[in-house]
Amino acid sequence: MKTDMTRKHEENKDDVTIDSSEFEPKKKIKAEAEEASDVIADGTEETRDLSPEAFKRLRERLDVALKEKQEYLDGWQRMKADFANAKKRWEESISEYRKIANEGLIEELLPVLQSFQMAFSNKEAWEKADKNWRAGVEYIYGQLKGTLEQNGLAEVDPTGKKFDPNLHEAVRYEPVEDASKDHVVLSVVEKGYTLGGKLVKPAKVVVAEIKSK
Repeated sequence: MKTDMTRKHEENKDDVTIDSSEFEPKKKIKAEAEEASDVIADGTEETRDLSPEAFKRLRERLDVALKEKQEYLDGWQRMKADFANAKKRWEESISEYRKIANEGLIEELLPVLQSFQMAFSNKEAWEKADKNWRAGVEYIYGQLKGTLEQNGLAEVDPTGKKFDPNLHEAVRYEPVEDASKDHVVLSVVEKGYTLGGKLVKPAKVVVAEIKSK
């Protein structure tokens, strides 16, 4: 048998209800956030469920986002171009420094090269030297000359060409009767050299000169 208290408790239990309306604001906020995300992600999504004010705010936010994206892209591209230019200038500077260093070293080695050539030019004394010793010296000379040539050194041999005081150094003039040979280089006393197309040592030459009558 149920007591009055028990019956009253059961009656109150049946009267308990949950008002779902208190959750509506949260659902509404979530739905609006999802709609906003869809609109920003894809401008082709339907926006008829949004109020004009909400759509306007989303459009403004999207415009700002696109503008910022373009600014970031432009800035990144400028930085990329600046870095590429800086890298190119750095590489050019290193190449120029290396070239200058090589020129200085090669110019200092020229007297050594010419000492070999002077030794070879005295054929009588050179032929008297031991054959094997001569072969060794000539091999060393060939190595030195080949290395310098690989780095841009080139001999200047103006024999038979017109004398050019900008390129040659006259050590002697020899008289000639043939007018066509006037101021023509007859022979080279000491070879000249260019380095990368630039004259670093003029050739010392004997120049023909027409006899004066």
